[in-house]
Order: sequence, then structure tokens, then C-alpha cells
Amino acid sequence: MLRSTKIVSKRDAIFFMLFLLTIGPSLFGQSDLEGYLKFAAENNPGLRAKFNDYMAAMEKVPQVGALPDPTVAFGYFIQPVETRVGPQEWRFNLAQSFPWFGLLGAKEDVATELANAKYEDFENTKSNLFFEVKTAYYNYYFIEKAIEITEENMEILNIFKRLSLVKIEAGNASVVDELRVELELNDLENQLALFRDTKYVLQVKFNNLLNTDEQAPIAVPGTLWQDELPEGQLNILDEIYASNHQLKAIEHRLNAFVNQEEVAKKEGLPKFNVGLSYTIVGENDMSTAVDNGNDAFVFPSVGISIPLYRKKYKAMVNEAQYLQEGEILRREDKKNSLTTIYENTSKDFNDGDRRIALNKKQSEIAKKVLDILITSYSTDAKDFEEVLRIERQLLKYELSYQRALADKNAAVAFTYYLLGN
Repeated sequence: MLRSTKIVSKRDAIFFMLFLLTIGPSLFGQSDLEGYLKFAAENNPGLRAKFNDYMAAMEKVPQVGALPDPTVAFGYFIQPVETRVGPQEWRFNLAQSFPWFGLLGAKEDVATELANAKYEDFENTKSNLFFEVKTAYYNYYFIEKAIEITEENMEILNIFKRLSLVKIEAGNASVVDELRVELELNDLENQLALFRDTKYVLQVKFNNLLNTDEQAPIAVPGTLWQDELPEGQLNILDEIYASNHQLKAIEHRLNAFVNQEEVAKKEGLPKFNVGLSYTIVGENDMSTAVDNGNDAFVFPSVGISIPLYRKKYKAMVNEAQYLQEGEILRREDKKNSLTTIYENTSKDFNDGDRRIALNKKQSEIAKKVLDILITSYSTDAKDFEEVLRIERQLLKYELSYQRALADKNAAVAFTYYLLGN
């Protein structure tokens, strides 16, 4: 009876010590995660690449909004043309083309909207990065807890093993009891090795998302907090439709193609050309004219370019219209997809919530059953196989509880990704 009391007290002491050790870190776990998110936003190379894509797209705006480069032509008269004031020797021509009114502005609008779509791609990448960091963080938390719980259960099994040896020596138990404990310990040793390998992989993944040293330690709370979904399912869907960065990118591309249609129509309108000529005249030794050898200016010339081949411009308009229709259909398809994804995420959240409550309740019951069985075994060495079975179930419930915490928070994190946060 004395040994039974010691076993129960040791288990309670372990739980109490873990509780004391985790009070402090759990208060700061969320702030740690916020710091990791900020660090990832500043250092993740994939996110920085997306931002550079946006900046490059913005540089297209002044390019398409500029006038065509002026043309300068130089001519030399191999056989000078004689005039009253002397022979014409050189000629310079300067010409500038001007598109139809509003064409350059429409091109700028196209480039601006496409750049805005790139910005939404950047924001979507950032939201997805935050989701990946959070998920990796929750998974790392779970694996640390899994290692901790497994080690604790192995320690308790070792106590059971010592207890069985005492019973065997006293002739009150069979050597089979010890062998059964050995079987359980071997299984847990193998599971623990897998958990430790997984922990390293998750550590590398998490630190790579932050673009930092793969071996850098990760601060996780002793007990994971529980995030909650925003209230109102219909309101969340409406907010997703309004805030999702993928939908916003589609809207900007649609606006770009509307402006592209306007560009195509204006491209089919006349263009204006303004020119200026300057001719260098040499001196004529035989001429007595007062302005002999003076250069001659030719006043500005005005021309118009008429687009006669209409098939090309009609095709440009049709292209823009097809692109608009494609984006409209893509927007509808994306909304349908987001609705399905959200409903599935909501299901995962509810499932996580239920599993948290269930496994917490089951763990409490299993602990009570285990304490009773340990007491029974200490007195008459019966039901040792049942003791091991309940211990195995308790381990399963404790791991499932921690897994449910991580899954629930991951579902909330994904919902916020859908909301563009």
C-alpha cells in the first residue's frame, strides 16, 4: 500500500511541476509568435521576391505613359542642290509623334492596375507565410509536448517495472508482468526516437521560413492558448469575399483588361506627327545675292497617321474582352473555391474544439482509473495487464489533446489567411 501511494504521488508531483514550469512561458507564447511573424515578414526571401515583383511592375507605369521618342534625321547632299542663295549641303529633320488623346493615360491605368494585382500577390504571399509560420509553430509545440508526455510515461512505466520486480521477488506476481512493461517501454522508445527526429525537421522548417539559422531554438509556451474564430459564419464569408487578396488581385486584373480595351480602341485612332527641318546652305561664289550662304529654315510640318488596317485593332479589342470574361469567370470560381475551403476549415475548427473537450475529459477519467488499478495491483498483484492498457490509453488521450490544440489553432490561422490577414 505504501508503494502505491508513492507512485500516485510521484505522478501528481510530475503534473504539478510541469504546471509550475509552464505558467510563465504560457503568458508570453503569443508575443513570441508575433515576434516570429514580424521577423519572417522582414527576412523571408520568397516574400521579398514578391515585393520586388511589385516594385518592378510599378516601374512600368512611367514607361507606358511617356511619349514616343522623337526621331532625328541627318541628310547630306552628294550632289548639292543649287538655290538662289547657294547650294544646299546638309539637312536636319526633327519629328515627334503624338498618340490620340487619352491613349497614354489609358496605358498608365493598365500598368497601374497590373501593378496593384502584383501587390495583392505580395500580400497574399505574406498572409500565406504567416499561416505557414503559425502552423509550423503549433506543430513544433505539439512535438515538444509529445516528447515531454512520452518521457513522462516512460518514467512511470519504469516505476511500474520496479514495482513488478518487487512483486516477483515476493512471489506475488509473474515474470510476465515485467516483460509486458518491457514491451511497452520498447514501443515508447521507438516512438520517442521518431518524435525527436520530427522535432529537428520541424525546427529546420520553421527557421527556414524565418530565413535564420536552422539550429536556432524556438520558444514555445508550456500550454498552448486556444484561438477562436470571429463570430458570425455568414459575416466571415462576406469578409473573405471582400478582403481575400487573391480575389482582390483578380479585380485589379479585370480593371486592367477593361482599360486595355480602351487602349485598343484608341490605338485604332489617328496619330499626329509634328516635324521641323533645318537646311545648311553653302556660299555661291557666282551669286551677288545679299543672303548668299545663309542657312534656310523650314517651318514646322504637321502629319497624320491613319490606321487603315482595322483587323489588327479589332483583334486587340476582342483580346481584351476575352481577358475580361476570363477574369470574371475566374472570380466566380475562386469564390466557390473559397466557400468550400472555409466550410472545410470551419469543420476542422469544430472538430478540434470537440477533440479538446473529449480528450481532456477522457484523460481525467483514465487517470482516476489508473490510480485505482495501481492501488489494486499494489495490494493483490492483479490486473497488471489492465494497468498497462489504461496507461497506454492515457498516453493516447494526452497526445490527442495536444494535437487537438494545435489543429484548432491551425484552423483559425488558415481562416485568417483566407481573410487576408
